Amino acid sequence: MRFVSWNVNGIRAAIRKGIDGYFQSFDADVVMLQEVRALPEQLPKGWGWPEGYEVHMHCAEKKGYSGVATLSRVPVVMVKTGMEGSVDFGDSEGRILITEHQGFTCINTYLPSGSNKQERQEFKENWMDEWRAFLAPYLKMDTPVIVCGDLNIAHTEDDIWNPKGNAKSSGFLPQEREWFTKLLDEGWNDAFRNHVGEGEKIYSWWSNRGQARALNRGWRIDYFLLNEAANAMVTNFSIGRQGGIYVSDHAPVILDLEF
Repeated sequence: MRFVSWNVNGIRAAIRKGIDGYFQSFDADVVMLQEVRALPEQLPKGWGWPEGYEVHMHCAEKKGYSGVATLSRVPVVMVKTGMEGSVDFGDSEGRILITEHQGFTCINTYLPSGSNKQERQEFKENWMDEWRAFLAPYLKMDTPVIVCGDLNIAHTEDDIWNPKGNAKSSGFLPQEREWFTKLLDEGWNDAFRNHVGEGEKIYSWWSNRGQARALNRGWRIDYFLLNEAANAMVTNFSIGRQGGIYVSDHAPVILDLEF
């Protein structure tokens, strides 16, 4: 069974850039998108989601901002949104979409960016703490739990092209990296790192500034985190760099599980 996670940097722009062809080539069972930045009624007239998929969108209250969507050709038993935390009660920014399927659970997440503003960085870190606590019960489930999305954190020096130069940048701050380490220590599995091993520098996001793409000056901030039940089923993992060049500033990350 194939799962795809992709920050599309605005679905309307991605449609113009040819995302439909990628949907077809993925041949995925579940596709989880982040930063959709559109309400259903804002999608282009005459355009439709790929055939055969049940589509659930969780949009931000603010138009043109954030938002996640999950496409599934596997029946969805239940849909939930948000984590009922105090940082963003009601998930007004549209960042968490949970779909429960027969035998497994998907948690599509778009973790806030800290940017360079202290207020927003504090919001991000408080959100992170609540999200980590929210995930804890899912970690203990006997059935596979697949957590994915743009988590806006590069965990180790292997996940960023210039670790020293970015040591004070949001997304690679010491406390963010420590938080991520604790998340893994609790039992979540970083599917990519487990699959390729340490030392491999393969990125999922590139800045639009300068020659970041051409020079491969990127960050790996898009993840699949798996509980033990899901981790035991991994057969393959890949990052589709081409999609990060032509459609979005992020590449799709692709996970295959053998059920």
